[in-house]
Amino acid sequence: MAEKCLAVITARGGSKRVPRKNIKEFCGEPIIAYSIRAARGSGVFDEVMVSTDDEEIAEIARGLGAQVPFQRSPENSGDMAMTHEVVLEVLRRYEELGKKFDIVCCIYPTAPFLTASRLRESMEKLRQEKVDGVVPVVRFSFPPQRCFVIKEGLVSYQWPENRLKRSQDLEPYYHDCGQFYLLRVEPFIREQSMVLANTAPIILDEKEVQDIDTPEDWEMAQMKFRLLRGDS
Repeated sequence: MAEKCLAVITARGGSKRVPRKNIKEFCGEPIIAYSIRAARGSGVFDEVMVSTDDEEIAEIARGLGAQVPFQRSPENSGDMAMTHEVVLEVLRRYEELGKKFDIVCCIYPTAPFLTASRLRESMEKLRQEKVDGVVPVVRFSFPPQRCFVIKEGLVSYQWPENRLKRSQDLEPYYHDCGQFYLLRVEPFIREQSMVLANTAPIILDEKEVQDIDTPEDWEMAQMKFRLLRGDS
């Protein structure tokens, strides 16, 4: 029997640093449109849904072809709500409706660099490598092993033993791209984490990645996006 796959785009209404961030216009479209288009265009999901507590977001999501079968609960709509709890709630609500899924992909609504092909690549990796999860990561542009700390107004190396080591001789470190998490449902429910014990990486180039947490981040993301798109 074919595995059932669900895409969950998490888009609550509240956002303090960038008001209405999840539906704010980004290069001519509500930013959530990019995540919905990538998920639907990938062809790997049986259903693409948006988890939200906000009716305006729900209306926009439906207009873009996503499902909004139920509203997110108040307890999972505040600033302290954890992503894994939101996804668990979605899976539980679907089960109450008689729908069960084998694979779930949590996609952030502010991921304009995400593409349908990247989601297809990730699904193929999940299945071929027989892992429980796939997460996109990007290498730190500067080696953290040579970082500074500031104590009493003075700069010093956190790890002085690394100060003369060449960057290429230090182990590469990576961080989460903040785009999506592809997960097998059973181990996800068991471990209740967005990064499972048996998770494989998809390594992205820095030009495909941008945190969008502040107005400055937003402007930087738009500049990168236009550059990648070839806008003059």
